[in-house]
Amino acid sequence: MKRIAVFGSTGSIGVQTLAVAKELKEEMEVVALSTNRNIDLLEEQIRFFHPRLAVVKEKELAPVLQERVKDLPVEILSGMRGLRQMAVMEEADTVVMSLVGNVGILPTYEAICAKKNIALATKEVLVSGGSLIMDAVKTHGIQLTPIDSEHSAIFQCLQAAHGNSVEKILLTASGGPFRGKDRAFLENVTPEMALHHPNWSMGAKITIDSSTLMNKGLEVMEAKWLFDVDVNQIEVLVHPQSLVHSAIEFTDGAILAQMGVPDMKIPIAYALTYPARMQSSFERLDLTKAATLTFEAPDRENFPCLTLAYEAMAEGGLLPTVLNGANEVAVERFLKGDIKYLDIPRAIRAAMEAYDNHAVTSIEDLLEADRWSRAFAANWRV
Repeated sequence: MKRIAVFGSTGSIGVQTLAVAKELKEEMEVVALSTNRNIDLLEEQIRFFHPRLAVVKEKELAPVLQERVKDLPVEILSGMRGLRQMAVMEEADTVVMSLVGNVGILPTYEAICAKKNIALATKEVLVSGGSLIMDAVKTHGIQLTPIDSEHSAIFQCLQAAHGNSVEKILLTASGGPFRGKDRAFLENVTPEMALHHPNWSMGAKITIDSSTLMNKGLEVMEAKWLFDVDVNQIEVLVHPQSLVHSAIEFTDGAILAQMGVPDMKIPIAYALTYPARMQSSFERLDLTKAATLTFEAPDRENFPCLTLAYEAMAEGGLLPTVLNGANEVAVERFLKGDIKYLDIPRAIRAAMEAYDNHAVTSIEDLLEADRWSRAFAANWRV
């Protein structure tokens, strides 16, 4: 019986993780859940799964939830302190990390140090803390398995590589809702327009990142750490149909790809059951109805966030942390109508240029760089 703690259980990935857990109810126990502030859904999840612990990030809502579930034997905690306790709880052997943003770094690091296996959906954990996180994974001998559809695809392809040398990782991207649009169009993009993704149902922040191609930039950075490759070995391909989830190219020129319907439950299930595959009722890909598969190079001129990510990763140090923190705040400001769509990459570029970059030596370095970048982006003006 696998015992899982689901961070961000009321978000898109968390909800789909619990759908997988229902399918695997004979093999999987949900022992902990967390939310930022959606206590209505969290209460429903608690009543269905009967976890031993639940955490509410917004502290003022924890007493409200405690009162609602006082008839159940569940402990309610709050804030970062609660998330950290959830990360190291004895009852869990696997942590599903699907918090949005850098808030997931510290709980993930502490879960690894407590020898919990990690099913990772929070790409910022490796974007900001790649070297520290991967060193901890090696030191403590735990299994870190990716949940992102693209990284899961690469991970699955590598299982079939049998040690043969991989020359290149081909990371696919849908292109988002504004593929093919020019700068004049992008200058007038509204939050409502950017929140309409053509293929995937995701949270607001990730959907905006997908539209700017920052999501793909973060995935490039994550792939570098997950698969121990040079960032220049990772090529982004725009694939609007989102059926080829990613691929690897061997040194002899052969390409191995992973395909499937755009359904996150499939990579979530693989991350939780690896190396086995579960029998599921999930939708299948009918290749006779898949129509044409197309691929094209990303438009880096009109979508500069992808280039910013490559630059941050190439320079290294704490610059990826700065890029990520500045992006989170810039996206928040765009969603509130405080800045324009194309101001997102402008704010990130300004933060990267203003930061006095240096090497990562501790988790405190990451947290301080994150604080600096957020403050910079919050005060940035055109």
